[in-house]
Formats: sequence, structure tokens, C-alpha cells
Amino acid sequence: MSHESEPLLAVPELLSDSVRILGLDEQDLPAIQRIEQVAHLYPWSDRVFNDCIRSGYFLDGAFSGPRLLGFSVVMPILDEWHVLNLCVDPSVQRRGVGRSLLEFVIDQAKQSGMDSLWLEVRVGNTAARQLYAAYAFEQVGFRKGYYPAKNGREDALVLMRELKPAAAL
Repeated sequence: MSHESEPLLAVPELLSDSVRILGLDEQDLPAIQRIEQVAHLYPWSDRVFNDCIRSGYFLDGAFSGPRLLGFSVVMPILDEWHVLNLCVDPSVQRRGVGRSLLEFVIDQAKQSGMDSLWLEVRVGNTAARQLYAAYAFEQVGFRKGYYPAKNGREDALVLMRELKPAAAL
């Protein structure tokens, strides 16, 4: 499913109402990598994305028209899903794209009967931490030096969101 990956010229102030979420595959790797490269100091390689696709992980993209604005990579494991990467083009961050992707992942996980969603987030990524907190993700762990960083390593918070209501006593 090849999608256009040209830079955005003009985008509405809030995109969440016009964003469509579609599945991604190998043909979308150039558009995925364009976003990954501009969004991260230490981006994933094509090989990592190819391995995710070959392993049957879920790759979904947020589109405005034909243009990819962001993507998610989710690894299913038994009764839980792990969000490995949720990345939004910096030119459209804080306009609802990440929120749309996260809502899609949560909805898909619930529809698939998953018990929980898990992820790691950089301690210093305040915007992402606020987004996850708004969707009831709670810190359940800490990983020292988990991410490569400009000055060595950066710690990560392990977050989890329960998807099934707790059983009544």
C-alpha cells in the first residue's frame, strides 16, 4: 500500500478530525523512514522496520489525504500488546495525530480482547508522557539507560494500561 511521502505544505490547525488510520507495509518504508529520521536523533533502521513487518507486528499510519503524518508499531504478545514505536512528523506534532494513533491502537487492542497495552517512554519526552497519562497509562517500571541519547543514555518509564475491567470481588 504505497502512500505519498512528500513534505506537508499546509495543514489544518487540528488534524485529528481529518486523520485516517491505514495499515502500512514494505512499500511505505520510505515515508516511515522520512518521519523516523526527522523525529529522532537515533532512528530505527530500515532493517528494524522490515523485521517488524516480517514478524507480523502491526504497523499503522495516520494520513491526511495521501500523506503519512505519523505511524505506530505494535507487537502482540499473548494477551497484551506492546507499543514499540509511536512517531509523529515534528511538523504536525501537538495537532491530534499522536492522539488519533493511540486511540486506534487502544480500540484495536480492545476489539482483539487484549488485557493490557505496554510501552516505554523517554523520561524527558514530556509531550508523550502527557499523552499517555491522558489515556490512563500508569508507570509500572523504570529502565535505567534504556535509550541512546546525545550525552550517553536516557532512562525510560515503563507504562501500562489495563484494557479489561477488574473482576468484581
